[in-house]
Amino acid sequence: MARLIAVVAEGRPAFVDALRRAWDDGDAVAPVDPRLPAPATVAVLDMLAPAAVVDADGEAHHRPGSRPVEPGDALVVATSGTTGAPRGVVLTTEAVAAGARATNEALAVDPAADRWLACLPLAHVGGLSVVTRALCSGTPLSLLPRFEPGAVEAEARRGATLVSLVVTALQRVDVSGFRRVLVGGSAVPPALPANVVATYGMTETGGGVVHDGRPLPGVEVRAVDGELQVRGPSLLRCYRDGTDPRIAGGWLPTGDAGSVGADGTVRVRGRLGDVIVSGGEKVWPSAVEDVLARHPGVVDVAVVGRADPAWGQRVVALVVPADPASPPAADDLRAWAKRWLPAYAAPSEVVLAERLPRTALGKLRRHLLR
Repeated sequence: MARLIAVVAEGRPAFVDALRRAWDDGDAVAPVDPRLPAPATVAVLDMLAPAAVVDADGEAHHRPGSRPVEPGDALVVATSGTTGAPRGVVLTTEAVAAGARATNEALAVDPAADRWLACLPLAHVGGLSVVTRALCSGTPLSLLPRFEPGAVEAEARRGATLVSLVVTALQRVDVSGFRRVLVGGSAVPPALPANVVATYGMTETGGGVVHDGRPLPGVEVRAVDGELQVRGPSLLRCYRDGTDPRIAGGWLPTGDAGSVGADGTVRVRGRLGDVIVSGGEKVWPSAVEDVLARHPGVVDVAVVGRADPAWGQRVVALVVPADPASPPAADDLRAWAKRWLPAYAAPSEVVLAERLPRTALGKLRRHLLR
């Protein structure tokens, strides 16, 4: 019977070795984030129910109360928990291989000339996919234990040609030394360097399945009542609790609002549950955040809707100022937003914050901002 093996996912070759051993034994692997505090680690392991936990030193520890996986299951990846408690996403060997193959083909990866660099957390699909792409194609792989701008740039000088980053990391590193850079994880800025590819995907799709607005080969995207739905060979089999979020025809409702143009171009607006309706007008937080983030006095920002007796909801900007001693004025931020957005999208309230709750991949944990 196939087992689930939880592996502490440090950015070291030992993790890749443990992954290979489990797969060779016919087992599936659940990567565990080594940065989690002890109570959170216990909660994730309780949800995943692995048969054993392999620690950072490669030692396996039996864990009672395990549940088996199906033959052919390769990975069980915990979602980032941006909207609440994480869930375990079950990806089969075929799904992992299909996702790796599609991305490698889209980037024209040459194992003889390219080298992947993994510098994102391996417990999340964005970082883990770098490892699986390298393994599935036989492409050389370098790993960093954590993201550090200087170390990433040094790897490019040493011959790494391919890397995946999140937006917050992209803003801190010179990526000109890489042949291709995949970026995703949160709203991607409209202006990107020529070698950067904007991706769209989620844990349930096995990672990025849309590059620069175009679905990868074998992937279909449609919009139904304003919600994006995805179908393709890299999708999950089910969640760890056995539920399957796919609907008739194998389509996965993403919970993301967006549209698909006549030429097949996919446009993502944000999470359906995040839209703010103020005075009957729809305001997408990501669009407002993108504008406010360009203000020189703002280092980080989140936009949420809060109940308002007159307008239904009002647009509220939570702002981390670049200089806490001299934060930007609310009127200044409203005027700044109105330069690029309709007046109804400008924040009617500005709240100063020391920091914003984000996941390891830089995604806002919006459920903590309400």
